[in-house]
Amino acid sequence: MEQQQQNNNQLNIEITEEVAEGTYANLAIITHSHAEFVIDFVNVMPGTPKSKVKSRTIFTPMHAKRFMKALAENIDRYEAAHGPIQDLEQIEIPMNFGGPNAQA
Repeated sequence: MEQQQQNNNQLNIEITEEVAEGTYANLAIITHSHAEFVIDFVNVMPGTPKSKVKSRTIFTPMHAKRFMKALAENIDRYEAAHGPIQDLEQIEIPMNFGGPNAQA
């Protein structure tokens, strides 16, 4: 009986190869209404005046809060294993990303 209850509570999650590759984003734009939170993930490249949203995720407010807590918990685990993550305000990021400087 207990084994059957465990099987009923299991969730089988599948992922396609395309989704498993992931999408890189270095900017997230978060908006909300009374009913949902919308997170647009963008890949902004230096020197490019325009970028496209690569992915959009829509959460209910309850799931947005759960996501926030899960992300905070995972950041704590990461920092416990690898040390503190420096805040972007503390790090100066070169806008050429290590490539040659643009010249006009």
